[in-house]
Amino acid sequence: MSARIPTLHRLLGGKLPTTRHQTVIGPEASAFPLDATLGVPGTPQSGTGQAALLTGQNAARMNGRHFGPWTPVRLRPLVEEQSLLRTAQDAGHATVFANAYPRGWPGPRGSRGIAGPPLAAKGAGLLDRHEEALGRGEAVSSEMVNDGWQTHLGHDSLPSVTAEEAGRNLARIAADAELTLYAHYATDTAGHRGGMDGAVAALERVDRFLSGLLGTLPDDITFVVASDHGNLEDITTGHTLNPALGLASGPEAGALAAGASSLLDITPFILQRLRLTT
Repeated sequence: MSARIPTLHRLLGGKLPTTRHQTVIGPEASAFPLDATLGVPGTPQSGTGQAALLTGQNAARMNGRHFGPWTPVRLRPLVEEQSLLRTAQDAGHATVFANAYPRGWPGPRGSRGIAGPPLAAKGAGLLDRHEEALGRGEAVSSEMVNDGWQTHLGHDSLPSVTAEEAGRNLARIAADAELTLYAHYATDTAGHRGGMDGAVAALERVDRFLSGLLGTLPDDITFVVASDHGNLEDITTGHTLNPALGLASGPEAGALAAGASSLLDITPFILQRLRLTT
């Protein structure tokens, strides 16, 4: 079984990255590997991987081991206070966390189990897009579509959106900002327990989302995808030691593909382009 992912095929000129050929320079985008092991023994995990992506610091080494799925409690101050969102926001750049979260989330019971992206947004004062914004198309669900909000959270009045429409919504959000972060987790879930059918469905949803996003995004914006660990490429094992996927399109795509080799390189690159580091 193979996924129907025409957008990625077009962006990369008909070639896709593999474990043998990890870098692909296409006509509209570049795909490149990002080391997620960070010189720390064990299998990379989301908590420390996301912290590394969001801060540019070796969170796994600071923690003493890879840890997930949540941000380790001892590293929460790092993510809240030193993320690229906080740095850009404090410097006066128009910064957005595009994910919608329920009003009042996570609440006292969920305060220890929180992923890196919303934690960074909370620390930057950007965890501010809730069900109302989602209904107006001014936020995006982490699933891209609104099904989970309708079915599991009781917001059945929210409009249904396709993955393409969600991508277009994100593009419009990003057009008004200097830095926009959006986090998607369903590919990780599929890699753990979705089987081949779930993995294919997850990839096809991402491809449709990218079609809507990149078809609407202004040409002067650089778009970056960075996973926090390997997973979906081998559904028999869960997380892997393989490099995480990096993908970039837009004016700075070539420079990022040429200069990034690990999770630690994404935040410094972005901050340098915002002229916040040298």
